[in-house]
Amino acid sequence: MGPWIYLIIAGLLEVVWATAMKKSDGFTKLGPSIVTIVAMIVSFGLLALAMKQLPLSVSYTVWVGIGAVGSAIMGVVWYGERLNAAQWVCMVLIAAGIVGLKVLGSATKSTAPAVEAGADQS
Repeated sequence: MGPWIYLIIAGLLEVVWATAMKKSDGFTKLGPSIVTIVAMIVSFGLLALAMKQLPLSVSYTVWVGIGAVGSAIMGVVWYGERLNAAQWVCMVLIAAGIVGLKVLGSATKSTAPAVEAGADQS
């Protein structure tokens, strides 16, 4: 799978874990708590795989955007939360930004120099 597939799945799993966390009632319900933890681990793992080939600035922004918009939609659908017209417009703008990052960006590694672990950064 390519980095964008990893990233999209990671973002969707962010929606899963956020929704399951709400259902866990503060981690007091076992089933949703387990779903939350497993989805978090897999989501972060896939995000890490995507970041091997995509710039941090793009991958993290897309991941958070998918999670934010998806979680807001789940709040409306599953929990009856309400969003006003301005909030819906903002959601559309976030989604448009995600699409724009994909369309306008490239799937190449960052050209910034790598920083070695433990290296003096002064």
